[in-house]
Amino acid sequence: MVGPTAKGSGVRPFAHDSSRNRIPTVPTLSSRAGRATLGLLMLTLSALAVVVASTSTPVRAADPVTVLTSTFEDGTGQGWARRGTVEVVENSTAVAHAGTRSLLTSGRTASWNGPSRDLLATVTRGTRYTYSVWARAAAGAGSVQLRMSVERRWQGTANYEQVVNSTTVTDGGWTQLTGGYTLANDADFFAVYVETVSGTASFHLDDFSLSYLPASPIQTDIPSLKTVFANDFPIGAAVGRPQLLAERGQLLAKHFNSVTAGNAMKWDATEPTEGVFTYTDADAIVAFARANNMKVRGHTFVWHNQTPAWVFNDASGQPMTATAANKTLLLARLEAHIRAVGGRYAADVSAWDVVNEVIDENQSDGLRRSTWYTITGLDYIRTAFRVARQVAPNAKLFINDYNTNVQAKRDKLYNLVAQLKAEGVPIDGVGHQQHGNISWPTGAETDSMIAAFIPLGVEQQITEMDTSIYTSSSESFTTPPADRLTSQAARYKAWFDVYRKYKANITSVTFWGLADDETWLDSYPVSRKDFPLLFDVQLQAKPAYWAVIGAASPTASGPASPSTSASSSPSPSASRSPSASPSASASPSPSASASPSAGGCRVKYTVTNQWNTGFQGDVVITNTGPAAVNGWALRWTFANGQVVNQSWSSTYAQSGANVTITNAAWNGVIGANGGTASFGFLSSWSGTNATPTTFTLNGATCVLG
Repeated sequence: MVGPTAKGSGVRPFAHDSSRNRIPTVPTLSSRAGRATLGLLMLTLSALAVVVASTSTPVRAADPVTVLTSTFEDGTGQGWARRGTVEVVENSTAVAHAGTRSLLTSGRTASWNGPSRDLLATVTRGTRYTYSVWARAAAGAGSVQLRMSVERRWQGTANYEQVVNSTTVTDGGWTQLTGGYTLANDADFFAVYVETVSGTASFHLDDFSLSYLPASPIQTDIPSLKTVFANDFPIGAAVGRPQLLAERGQLLAKHFNSVTAGNAMKWDATEPTEGVFTYTDADAIVAFARANNMKVRGHTFVWHNQTPAWVFNDASGQPMTATAANKTLLLARLEAHIRAVGGRYAADVSAWDVVNEVIDENQSDGLRRSTWYTITGLDYIRTAFRVARQVAPNAKLFINDYNTNVQAKRDKLYNLVAQLKAEGVPIDGVGHQQHGNISWPTGAETDSMIAAFIPLGVEQQITEMDTSIYTSSSESFTTPPADRLTSQAARYKAWFDVYRKYKANITSVTFWGLADDETWLDSYPVSRKDFPLLFDVQLQAKPAYWAVIGAASPTASGPASPSTSASSSPSPSASRSPSASPSASASPSPSASASPSAGGCRVKYTVTNQWNTGFQGDVVITNTGPAAVNGWALRWTFANGQVVNQSWSSTYAQSGANVTITNAAWNGVIGANGGTASFGFLSSWSGTNATPTTFTLNGATCVLG
C-alpha cells in the first residue's frame, strides 16, 4: 500500500502498544553502547521513585481539563488537514452534530486517506489524554467502519497506534469515537487521524475534544501488595512504557515486584521486518525492573496473533502452504527470532511464555489450527521450548492459555503438556491467564484449575488476571456502580484465597494491567469503559484491593470512582489480544445468560477489529418473541471465503461457507421480550470481508440491526 497505514488493528490486550512499524534499533545489551543505553534508562527510571504526598484516603477524581476542541463553526478546518494528496478535507454545512457545520472528508482513494490534526505542541509526554470525536457517514454512504489512531514519528521513523478500534457509523446519525492514549516515547511529529477500516467512503467529523484528568498522588501509606504476599508469591503487572512514567511508575514500583511486557516483547514489536530488531520499549521495561528490583516475565515468543505477515510467507514472498521446504523455513525463522530476543534478555527475564494460546478445545486433538500448526504440526512448540532453553537456561519456560478453568480446555492442555514432557520437551510450567468477570469463574472452578495440573509436577502461574465489571456485551457504565465494585472485590478475594491455598504450586500472580485508566477491556469484546483492576482511573485503591489484602476500606464509600473517564462508544466497536486480543483472542469471559425467543429474533453483527489476514466479530442476539429460547443455534453464510477459527461464549462449526454457532453451557436460555445473548469469534479473511446478510436462529430468520 502506498502512503501511511495503521497497522495491527486486531491485536490484543494491552492498550496502545498493539503493533508497530519499524522503530529505531537500540544497540545490543552485550555491547558497550547497549549497556550504556540501558544504564541511562535505569538512572532515569530510578528518579521516578520520588515520594509523593502520603494519603490513605482515596483522592476524588478531578474534573477533566480540555486542551483542544474542534467545532468547525468558524467555517474553517481548524487545523485539520488531509493525510494523503488526493482526498478533500473541508468545512461543510451538509450536516452537523451541534451547531451548523462539520468537517467533511471526500474524494478518498485509499482507506488510510482522511483528516489529521497535528498535536505535537499540544500534548505532554506521560499524560494520558482522552480523544473524542463524533462521526457520521456522508449521505448515501450507508454503514462505514471508522477508527481513530495516532501517528508518531521520531528521526524519520513512523509508528502508528490505535486509539479507538473499528466502530460502525452510518449516514443516519452521529456516533461518538472515544479512547485514551499516552505519548510515552520521543516524537518530532505527533498527530491524530481518522480513517476507514476498508473502502473509500466519505464521512463527517464534528466536536472533537482532547482532554485529561489531572494527576493525583498515589496512596503511599497503604500496604503494598508485594509486601502482603511476600511469603506467598511475586505479584506482577503487565505494562507498556506509559506505566513506567510519573505517578503510574510510582504505583508500579510500590505495589509490584514483577512486570510483564504487555506487548513490547511480542514478535510484531521486536522483529517487524525480518532480521531488523527493535527493543526500545522492551529495554525501558527491563531497565525499570532492574532499577526497582523486580522480576521480568517475557511475553511471548510464539502466538498466532501479533506475528508479522512475513513470518508466514515462503521464500518467494507468497503465503506458505504445507510443504517440507516451508516447514524448514518457518522453524528456522522461529529459532532465529528466539535466539535474538531471548538471548538479549537472558540475564533479566525469569520466566517466558514460550508459546501462547495453542489450545482449541473444539478440535478433536485439542490443537489450534494456526498457521504454525498447519505448516509444522507440533514441531513449532518443540522447537520453541528447545531453543528457549538453550538461549535462556535460567528462565522458567511456560505454556500459556486462557479459559483453563473450563474442563474441556483444561483437559486438552493437560494432555498436550503431558505428551511433550514425556518427549523431553523442557516445559517448566503452565500459565493460567484468568481473565474473568464479576460472576465467573468461581473460587471452586479456580481451585479445580490449579489442582488439575499438580500431578504433572509443573510450576503454575497466574499470568493475565483481570475481572470485568460486565456480564453482558450490552452493558456499559461511565462510572462503575457500587454493587459491581463490591461483586468484583468478592470475586478477587475468592481467587486469592485459592492462590494462597496452592502457594506451594503457584510461583507468580500477574494482573493484566496496572490500573483502570488503561485496560484492553476498554475495547473488548465491545468498546466501552471497563474497570477490571485493583486501582481506579485515578490510581486509587478500589474495594477489590482491600478485599485482596484482607483489610477493610478506610472509607465507607470505598475508593473513588471517576467522574469522567473515557466515555464508551454508543455502538459496539472493537483485543489478547485476550490479544489483543483480542492478546484479540483474549480469554473471553462468559456472558450472563440472556437473549431471543421462539417468536422472533434480531441479530446485531459487528466487525470490531480487522487486520490484514483476520478479523474479530461480535454478535448480539435479541429475542423479540413472547417465549424464552432454551438452547439456540445461529446460522449464517459467508460470501467471501471467511473461515472462523475461534469463538467464545459459544461453540462454532463451519462447513464450506456455512457457519453454525451454538450456545455455551451458561448462555443457552434467552429470555423473552428483549432478552439477549452475545458471543464473539475470530476469523480469517482475504480480499473482501462482506457482512452476512441473513441469519437464522433455530431455523427462524432474524431481522438485522
